[in-house]
Parts: sequence; C-alpha cells; structure tokens
Amino acid sequence: MAPMDITLDPPRGITGFLLGMPAEEVKAAAAALGRVTVQDDGLAGEFAYMKVTALHPQFEIVFHLEDGRTLTAAEVWTPRPGEDAITVRYGGLDVFTTPARQLLDRLRADGHAVIDKTQYAYVPDLPLGFTRTAGHEVPLDGDGEPLYFQAVLVAGAGYYDYMR
Repeated sequence: MAPMDITLDPPRGITGFLLGMPAEEVKAAAAALGRVTVQDDGLAGEFAYMKVTALHPQFEIVFHLEDGRTLTAAEVWTPRPGEDAITVRYGGLDVFTTPARQLLDRLRADGHAVIDKTQYAYVPDLPLGFTRTAGHEVPLDGDGEPLYFQAVLVAGAGYYDYMR
C-alpha cells in the first residue's frame, strides 16, 4: 500500500493545490492524481463555472474555478478502500474517519464558530464546508445521518462570509 496524505490548509488550499493557481496548473497537477475531466472550461457564470475533477481509483477531488481562470476552492470526497492508504487531514484529525459530531466539537473547542445544518456544516472563519450526504450505504449516527463526513470543501478567505 502506498500512503497518500492530503492536508487541508484553509484558506490556502490543499496539498499540491494552492488557491489562486492558474487553470492550466490545476489541470496538470490534477492529472498526477488520476483521470481529469474539465467542465465549462473558462466559464465564469453566476450559475455555471469551470470545474476540474481529478478521478483517482479511490477518491475524487473537484477543483472549483469560479472565475474561469484560477482555483477558488477544492472539494475532496471520502476515499474508498483500495490499494493506497489515503488520509485527508485537518489539524491532526482524519476528516473522514473521525465521526462528524466529534470533528465539529473539536473545531468548536479550537475556538471556531460552526454552523451545523445536520447534513451540512460550515466553518466560515477557516473556511471549510462539510457534507454528510452519501449516495451509498455508510454507517449511520444516532441522528440517522452518516456517521462520517463524505466530502469537505476548502475555500479562500471570505467564501462563507454570507453565512455569518
């Protein structure tokens, strides 16, 4: 098994992908992770904008380029079992193996305001956004929702300010 660690570094980005990277650099770096798809290349619309998706055999990352030119957010989806040992970390915690409620409690204990909407959670000052929504069978928590987060979005400063 080859280990792969992806570190979330809000508001700067994630391992290998700094927010503000030009689109061509995002595409090239994403290709090192797996197959790449590009949606709405160069588009910067209110309802549709450029996205670059890296499809690794065990996970995917959606890179958002809302201005059509530079990386504005990275959305990492939970790794599936397979050949590689993949870990996605924030603050020393594995985002996808730490129970969602425990992860949010830790963020609060660290002094961050957490907006918890059960299936979705946001930490505007970091800025991080989480979802528990799953399209497949996963372990459930006592509230009937997935026990673990299924995706996390890392964005630039101010991304979730509208939620404050």
